[in-house]
Amino acid sequence: MGNAESGIPNREGAPVMDESPFLALVRRRRSVRKFKPDPVPDEMIRSCVEAARLAPSAENVQPWRFAAVRTPELRAKLAEAAFSGIYRFTRWAEQAPVIVAVSARLDFLANRVGTHLQGTQYYLLDLGIAGEHLMLRAVELGLGGCWIGWFDAKRAAKALGTPRNERLTSLLALGFPAEDPEDLPPKKRLAIEDILKLV
Repeated sequence: MGNAESGIPNREGAPVMDESPFLALVRRRRSVRKFKPDPVPDEMIRSCVEAARLAPSAENVQPWRFAAVRTPELRAKLAEAAFSGIYRFTRWAEQAPVIVAVSARLDFLANRVGTHLQGTQYYLLDLGIAGEHLMLRAVELGLGGCWIGWFDAKRAAKALGTPRNERLTSLLALGFPAEDPEDLPPKKRLAIEDILKLV
């Protein structure tokens, strides 16, 4: 048996967990690709990055660095570099009032040792956690966004002047949604039974 409303399964006879504000926030997060032209206040951008700043990271090295691209001129320059050729299908992101470039510093011992011994690039895990913190805070503030991985990272990094000891990993398009996310079709997600094994 389970809770059809929340999708949270429970043992037979055990009380069903109520939908929490956090889960409600997670459910509201959607990949938004159409934005209003309204600028995003700097205070909102700072609040989103503050949420990312509080994220955990391997050995607490905090490798993330963020560049919030706001001016139309620089957004156009970034879009030309990042979304040309085979990456042109992501050109819609140029219309976002803010594009946050997410980079990782690579000159931390934890990153080098982890990659060498474990075969795991921990900075990617770290940036994934921080980026999701940022996106969830954006949703909480009434913003929408989309995580972009399909772009020309080398040309984008050059356009942004990304330092050589950093690697640009992703772009986050942010702005006020042009459409109410509540009107979008429901998310398609696997059932908990398909992804969870209790042993």
